[in-house]
Amino acid sequence: MLPARNPRVMFFMRPSRRDDFEIAIICALKHEYDAVSYIFDEFWDEDGDQYGRAAGDTNHYATGRVGNYNVVLVLLVEMGQTNAATAAASMRSSYRGLRLALLTGVCGSVPHGQYGDIFLGDVIISKTVVQYDFGWHYPTMFVRRNTDEDKLGRPNKDIRSLVATFETDRGLDQLEQRTAHFLNQLQANVGRGRRRGKYNYPGAVKDNLFEPTHRHKHHVSPTCICPNCFNSSDAICDTALISSCADLGCNDKRHIARNRFQATQQLEHDRTGDYPQPAVYVGAVASGDKVIKSAGERDRLTKEAGVIAFETESAGVWDELPCIVVKGVCDYADSHKHEEWQNYAAAAAAAASKAILERYIRTDKP
Repeated sequence: MLPARNPRVMFFMRPSRRDDFEIAIICALKHEYDAVSYIFDEFWDEDGDQYGRAAGDTNHYATGRVGNYNVVLVLLVEMGQTNAATAAASMRSSYRGLRLALLTGVCGSVPHGQYGDIFLGDVIISKTVVQYDFGWHYPTMFVRRNTDEDKLGRPNKDIRSLVATFETDRGLDQLEQRTAHFLNQLQANVGRGRRRGKYNYPGAVKDNLFEPTHRHKHHVSPTCICPNCFNSSDAICDTALISSCADLGCNDKRHIARNRFQATQQLEHDRTGDYPQPAVYVGAVASGDKVIKSAGERDRLTKEAGVIAFETESAGVWDELPCIVVKGVCDYADSHKHEEWQNYAAAAAAAASKAILERYIRTDKP
């Protein structure tokens, strides 16, 4: 007698052709790609690629399943809008059935968003994208092009409807809960292998937001040009650009106190083994080819364009594929270094991407 079939177990067929793939995930950096790889429930290319690619497409793909969807994953050759646009256009030519692309990875964030404080490890979801470095650079100022013809288009109705649900109380609560669930799942899976601890929460003590005027430079016994840095336009030495805050002596007394940070510290002090789960924020994302590492520039663009995060690829993908930006916060778009947050922020974004796909309703096929 055959064993009874468990009605809760779902069996998924391997797609027979490229047009059966509906979801794309695009990553700009290797550690973003690594984190996304851990949210796949299974891969279709374990025994080699089965699907090929269109003539002229130079992308190399991974294919598999995330939840109910067949997903094609690509890693960009390099960062930036041009590389992202080229890869997205090639992907569209090979995978003609794509309905949604998720640009998943890490970003710099505005620390004080319209809904409260944003912390390292939180997740940003795009409602729209603003290209902040497209305009005229005069001798004394930069004027961003902001006419209707120069703006990036709105997402299609399908994406607008999905993102709108994440702005409701119920939709946001569900998304945050499932993001936390998938993040814990990812961490547990990695913890059973040789990369244990790679995506662990770094700790609230390493989430430091400095006053905007406190520069990342040598503060202790410097013998370089750093002592001559007084204003935001003054140069610092090359060594300081790649050094940690601890090595430079950045002043802990110049940290900005925040309410949620204090609650997080209490969780860790109680030694409950618990840590804060990523909060999710929906808003405008600024995209450009230059990485923002200036608190003054960050605050200016925030005021001018109403953005809550900064990244470097979405403006290239936006007009090529129906796209949602899903980015984990790894720094505050200022001059200070937070490299220990890169992997955790990438994992949080990957988990949020899986949570988004769980809420994305399947469409009947003709």
